[in-house]
Amino acid sequence: MRETPVNGSTKRTFFIFFPNNYSILKRNDLSKTGFVNSGISERYNLWLLQIMVKAVVGEDTRLTSVEDRLSHSAIPAEVGLVIGKLSSVLDRGFVFDLIPTPSNDDGEPACAVLETKDDKRKPSKSKSQSSESSSLSIDSDWVAEHARQVSRMLLGGMKVVGIYVWASDIAFKNSTMILCQAMKAVSDAIRHLDPSLNEALLIHICYSPRRWNCRTCLLSSSITSSNLRPCDFKLGKVLSSLQRFRCSYNFSFRLPIYGEGGSSAQTFTDTIRKELAIHAKELNSANAMIDGDLVHNDEPCNTDGEHEIELLFPFMKDTRAEASTAKNVTGILLFTGSVFSYAYLNVKEPVSQAIADIKADIIRSLQSRLDIICDESEQDLNPTDVGDNENADGMSKILISKLILNSSIKACHLRLPRRVLVPWLSGMFICDYLQPFESLEVVKERCIELMSMEHSSIDESKISEVETETSLLIAESMWDVISPATSASSFCLGGNVERTTDGEDETKRTSNASTASNVPILVGIFVLLLSIVLGFMLYQSD
Repeated sequence: MRETPVNGSTKRTFFIFFPNNYSILKRNDLSKTGFVNSGISERYNLWLLQIMVKAVVGEDTRLTSVEDRLSHSAIPAEVGLVIGKLSSVLDRGFVFDLIPTPSNDDGEPACAVLETKDDKRKPSKSKSQSSESSSLSIDSDWVAEHARQVSRMLLGGMKVVGIYVWASDIAFKNSTMILCQAMKAVSDAIRHLDPSLNEALLIHICYSPRRWNCRTCLLSSSITSSNLRPCDFKLGKVLSSLQRFRCSYNFSFRLPIYGEGGSSAQTFTDTIRKELAIHAKELNSANAMIDGDLVHNDEPCNTDGEHEIELLFPFMKDTRAEASTAKNVTGILLFTGSVFSYAYLNVKEPVSQAIADIKADIIRSLQSRLDIICDESEQDLNPTDVGDNENADGMSKILISKLILNSSIKACHLRLPRRVLVPWLSGMFICDYLQPFESLEVVKERCIELMSMEHSSIDESKISEVETETSLLIAESMWDVISPATSASSFCLGGNVERTTDGEDETKRTSNASTASNVPILVGIFVLLLSIVLGFMLYQSD
């Protein structure tokens, strides 16, 4: 904002910057658009200028099926998740499906209608004759947990974009704050998987009278009823107009482990999250090829079928390798594997959006695997999950998420969950993550519980295991990584973690590692002396 004196008064000009260009709007121009009202601060005016979808299109077949199910049921209220995508390029939202939130652990529904004391004295009414004082009760924490787990199962271009509620018009109007709190809880639960999330949808399926309403909400630190704005909503063909893109991405992270006193304490989770944040920035700078052609424009893709995306990285200086040579580094964290990524794009969206969705899906997939490992360790802390020798170290008594990475940790090998693809709607896939000790039957059960899929619609033979086993290695020294065969014999399998179980002396192993690491230095000295001798002989011959 800039203030300029004009004829004794102050003229204010607002600067609104966009990624590739900028525009200058004056305050009177903002007033014409309807964004500025009396009594609203300039900061709030700028906040309102964030991009919001102008219209939402829902998949006709899926949403009609949801409406039929609800209309034939006796439930007075229901809450669930809206699955789709919000396109800032098209200023439109696309709804693929509505997923009801299951009952909580006590068997109680996530949404119910509250009755007043006066209502309880009166005869019972049907759901179409709701009291004017009725309101909704929503278990926001349970809906948020449902959203967190469902977000892991969605591929690129698909997100939890909001919530829906089935209720009467009166109950909806009396529960605006409750709904805002539920939307806030959902956005907070999935923000670490989708940091760019700044807008959400609230869909109201009203049965008295029967109609669909959609509202958009800008996500800020505090969501209130004033954040909700109505938008156009209609049904159409959404899934049939989606294009499919896939990418097989190989990754290899090498992170230094500092000795005691060499750096601040590093937990396993903090180290990986920090690296994923760094890698996300590197991934965003990568170029891409689609079907073997370098992407040089921002036009929509006009060809049908499934498209292959290949990411190209520039040659960069490996700062991690330099960090690993520091004197206080006692080992490294080796994180290698592959991610099979999928993305879905509307036919009118540019191909750059597909590339962005693929990149975001890769990071989200790695983040989801880390979350699953931490969730499993917190839910069932069993000493057998980290090896058979409980006296070898304290690792069996510490959560993996709280494990401190330093020189006291023995070499271990952690097997990460593998992504599997499950057929969903109209040739689309969702995903799940399979632990080494789990079977496809577990994937099937999770799809039924979290995605409300019918048991008969899931065929285990059509679940695609597209990835090889992804692993994470914590090695005692750089030499253990350079020559993994020397340390492989000391690994034993125990649950999800492999680690050393022999009782050899730590001092002896450190000495052996130091001796092995001196071999390249001796070879270098020998080559240097040999070159000096040969140079002297050539000089004498001349």
